[in-house]
Amino acid sequence: MDTDRTTSGPAEEAALDAYSQVVTTVAARVLPSVAALSVRTARGAGAGSAVVIGPDLLLTSAHVVQGAGDGSAAFGDGTETRFRVVGADPLSDLAVLRVEEAPVPPVELGDADGLRIGQLVVAVGNPMGLAGSVTAGVVSGLGRSLPARDGRVTRLIEDVIQTDAALNPGNSGGALADSTGRVVGVNTAVAGYGLGLAVPINATTRQIIGDLTAHGRVRRAWLGVASVPVPLPPEIVARTGQRRGLRVVEVVPGSPAGLAGIYLGDVILSAGGRPVSDGQGLQRLMLGDSIGSRLPVTVLRKGALVDVVAVPTELTR
Repeated sequence: MDTDRTTSGPAEEAALDAYSQVVTTVAARVLPSVAALSVRTARGAGAGSAVVIGPDLLLTSAHVVQGAGDGSAAFGDGTETRFRVVGADPLSDLAVLRVEEAPVPPVELGDADGLRIGQLVVAVGNPMGLAGSVTAGVVSGLGRSLPARDGRVTRLIEDVIQTDAALNPGNSGGALADSTGRVVGVNTAVAGYGLGLAVPINATTRQIIGDLTAHGRVRRAWLGVASVPVPLPPEIVARTGQRRGLRVVEVVPGSPAGLAGIYLGDVILSAGGRPVSDGQGLQRLMLGDSIGSRLPVTVLRKGALVDVVAVPTELTR
């Protein structure tokens, strides 16, 4: 007797365990809003994935559309539409695309800052030309850093999500969703066998997406220091409650840091009123709002806390 495998009744629903229920629910919610991208550049044809985030906007990885001004997006319902690149930011590996009108509703964006190691995540994309593929796994690491380069500028993409959900070429630009179906990351790279990485959706990347949508680019501030994380002396830990700071190992002559009176050997404790314990924490402050604004910086110098004020300038490549 033939059975209709496209429908499910109470028996089939009961057969699904809790894990499968979550994955199938997330897939049904997110999959229609993930498109397969095709681009062509001077280097040849390329492919990837993108996520619908607005009535006419898609979000993808910058490296997927590198060198391309437009391309085509195909959806699971058979709809295909052209897109143009509104803006791409290689230093966060994010790009915003515009279509005339997305044929499907946008996904709901979540907040990756609330993720925990071991949490279930679902990756949706178009790996190796296999449209509408879904894999599931767990968050296997948080707070990872991924080097990114734009011309001569190298920067770390901060707070990258590590997952064991299988990712393959073509997944880049696709969605990484939590168990509620909210998109918390954009799949960006395969780190190695059994490992995948995703750029998080959080307050920082939301600002980057907003800048790309409104201006086509991301303005970044420049302080002009190189630093390394170091442990703080016990008396400073007791005084501030902070265990690590950033030792300044280079100050660019004439830079905002140099003009403010930040010196080689200083240990940066806070900037803009926020504790700074690693390079990512400082980078987080170096977005467009900081350009030309007064940035209070507290440093540890020869056992004393010293306050200075820097005025970051715009980073040029």
